[in-house]
Amino acid sequence: MALIENLNLWPPSNLQRNLALNSPPKLFNFKPSATHSIRKTLHTCRCSLVNEQQQQQASFTDQEKQLIDALIGIQGRGKSASPQQLNDVERAVQVLEGQDGEGDPTSSDLIEGRWQLMFTTRPGTASPIQRTFVGVDFFSVFQEVYLRTNDPRVANIVKFSDWIGELKVEAAASIKDGKRILFQFDRAAFSFKFLPFKVPYPVPFRLLGDEAKGWLDTTYLSHSGNLRISRGNKGTTFVLQKRTDPRQKLLAAISTGTGVEEAIDEFISLSKSGAKDEPVLLEGEWQMIWSSQIETDSWLENAGNGLMGSQIVKNEQMKFLVNILPGIRFSMIGKFVKSGTKTYDVTMDDAALIGGPFGYPLEMETKINMELL
Repeated sequence: MALIENLNLWPPSNLQRNLALNSPPKLFNFKPSATHSIRKTLHTCRCSLVNEQQQQQASFTDQEKQLIDALIGIQGRGKSASPQQLNDVERAVQVLEGQDGEGDPTSSDLIEGRWQLMFTTRPGTASPIQRTFVGVDFFSVFQEVYLRTNDPRVANIVKFSDWIGELKVEAAASIKDGKRILFQFDRAAFSFKFLPFKVPYPVPFRLLGDEAKGWLDTTYLSHSGNLRISRGNKGTTFVLQKRTDPRQKLLAAISTGTGVEEAIDEFISLSKSGAKDEPVLLEGEWQMIWSSQIETDSWLENAGNGLMGSQIVKNEQMKFLVNILPGIRFSMIGKFVKSGTKTYDVTMDDAALIGGPFGYPLEMETKINMELL
């Protein structure tokens, strides 16, 4: 965020999550099972849908929904975005900046409160603290704006977790005009849940001079007060929200690995209450990002059960596709038949390891009873 991008600090040791990869498949020891049952699974694709009730609850205009759709699936608040994703976001941002949002954002009560950072660009001038914390999905990043008090302030907050605590970097603020907020950092501290006192962040703000100063322009503020676009003095673009789309809540839970099933239940509840038509299995390529089924020790069996890689749905056929090594893929093809209002019977029985133009067939069969939730 603009405050964080403007502050060149030496942050504490970088906190990281390590992802463990399963070992390569043991082809010669693998014994395919006859039938497997997949419980509740979740897939996502770039053409995600949301029903009318969810749209109304989120209170976003069509142009705002285009920006949210562009943000869906981007990890690290933009850190891991592809060039195409970055172009889609920038295009949607420019459309909104050309729309009639709140005329003078800094004079509006809608800018007040806590905003969650959903996306940011990262120029070369981004500070170490921004590079360290903002790109970690496991952390939540917020910006607080309170201009209508005797002590106007803005603050950046990095929430590590509910049980660890947060880092809050604060700045004295003033309004320059209808769009621009001027700020100067003056204090920062860690608040840990396991300590009864705050731990000061060791930053000599008074010695930083102009490095502790900056400005933040709000280039778009929605009439609902749910969405804000800002640009900082070092060229960074920020997208912030007060209220998130149900899909964003679900993907955020999956990214952090906490509260996933609760987020799924909430999402399903919203879908059922507003659904008018029965769900159908849409054609396209779907990436597996989470499953409640526990994976086995067999890498190949997990791939055959559809617990990894992507699933391609086309012409009443389904394909499991997993990239094993550069140039080597696991492929399994089958057919599906609708067996109920929301259920499908899937039989996968054409498996092979593919390397270039060559394929090595595997005798495998997976039967799945799939329910669209």
